[in-house]
Order: sequence, then C-alpha cells, then structure tokens
Amino acid sequence: MSIWDRYADFVYRVATGDKKRRMLSTPLALLAFFGLIVLFVFASLWIDKQLPVLHFDLAWWNLGLSIFMLVLGWLIMFWPVIDFFRARGTPVPFSPPPKLITTGLYAYVRNPMLLGMFIFLLGLGILFGSLSLVFIFTPSFIVLNVLYLKAIEERELEKKFGDEYLEYKRRVPMFIPRLRRGGKN
Repeated sequence: MSIWDRYADFVYRVATGDKKRRMLSTPLALLAFFGLIVLFVFASLWIDKQLPVLHFDLAWWNLGLSIFMLVLGWLIMFWPVIDFFRARGTPVPFSPPPKLITTGLYAYVRNPMLLGMFIFLLGLGILFGSLSLVFIFTPSFIVLNVLYLKAIEERELEKKFGDEYLEYKRRVPMFIPRLRRGGKN
C-alpha cells in the first residue's frame, strides 16, 4: 500500500468516522488549504518585488478582465457550497455529504470549486500585475491540486461511492466542461 493509498484511507476513515473528529479536522483542513493559497499569493508578490520584470502596470483592460475573473471565480467557487449544505456536508474531504453530488455545476465538472479558485487566482494575478502569479504560482497550484485529486481524493471517493463515482468520473471531466450536461451525447 502506497503512502497515497494510506492517506486516502485516512481521509476515508475520518470522513466516515466519529463526528467529533470530523468537526476538529474540517477547520484545520480549511485553514491549511487557504493558508497554501495565501502563501502562493504572497510568494508571488515577493518574487515580483525582487524581479521587477515579472510585474506589469495595471491598465483599464486588465482591470476589467481581472474584475470579471474575480467575480466569475468567486461565483464558481461558492455556488456549489449550497449543494454541499443541502446534502448535509461540507466541501472539505473530512466532512463530506453522505451522497455523491452530481447536480448543479457538478453535472459539468467534477471540481467546480477548484476551477473557480484557479480562475480567481488568475484574476488576482492580473489585478496585481503579477506575471509570477499568472504564469508560475497559479499553474503550480493547479498541478498540486491535480496531483492531490488523482492520488488522494479520487481514491477516497472510489472507496466511498464505488461504481457510482467511477461512472460519474467517466462521464464528467475534472475541470474543463464539455458544455453538455454530464458529458452525454
């Protein structure tokens, strides 16, 4: 059993185990995730200061583009949270809903909240005039999340929901929507 399998098993045990443990783990996981995002943003701003060539000035067009991306990313990130609360869970893997959510934005992409976060980070990069956030840190954040999803979260969901998740995973893309509900022809 690999380290990833053990961690996926740990997430599964916490998510299906004691409510007190889930209540303690959920805010810690949220803090770690958002702490990583803040770290990436501040690291990019620090690098921009050290290497001024990685910074560009704000113009009217990139202000408009950044505001559009920030609003779009925010909506895509937080709209699915409603689905989680309706299903009596949270988006945090340690306190998930008891059933697989496949409606709303989840009918089009398996990870709409992360897609929204990626768009939001790109919008921040444009707003701050940070080439390092746009071309280094956001792509690095995307790669880290894809690796986590493939190595941990998808394994845990396969274990929890079995064939239902495997069929959903086959039909619905990870991030880029097919623009047809559930990927059906």
